Amino acid sequence: MSPKERLRRQLVTARETSERYLEDFKTPEAWTAMVHKGANHALWFVGHMANTDNFFISIVAPEQAVKRAGFAEKFGVGSHPTSDPNDYPSVEEVLAFMRERRAVLLGIFDLLTEEDFARATPEGTPSFLADIGSVFEMAVWHEGLHSGQLSVTRRSLGFDPAFR
Repeated sequence: MSPKERLRRQLVTARETSERYLEDFKTPEAWTAMVHKGANHALWFVGHMANTDNFFISIVAPEQAVKRAGFAEKFGVGSHPTSDPNDYPSVEEVLAFMRERRAVLLGIFDLLTEEDFARATPEGTPSFLADIGSVFEMAVWHEGLHSGQLSVTRRSLGFDPAFR
């Protein structure tokens, strides 16, 4: 398996894990349940993954990034989740955007060569994303970080373990 194939597998597996965690959320109250005041909830997680993938797209293929009104404010870095479902777009809308943004990100990934991963990111990109490869690496570990939060929320709601 090439490094590119391995990285793609990690991107897909991270998202498949998140999707499995999300299957048990059924009600608006579950989607916005917070294990403590200020904690990230499932709906915030979904919007944050969409917003972050869109940010990654803006770095590697800016012409494919999209502006979604209010998404950065509700789901971006520094946003503050609330437990009120009415503060957010519908679950279906946010899930669709998350899935669509990951499909676009993977489509871009598939067009890149191994050499492309060593290309520097555009000026103004955060220094921890020094090259194109690091953008995709971060997509994996960033999702893992937040899916761990999602796992805690699931268990606090009494959901069975997602994997047995």
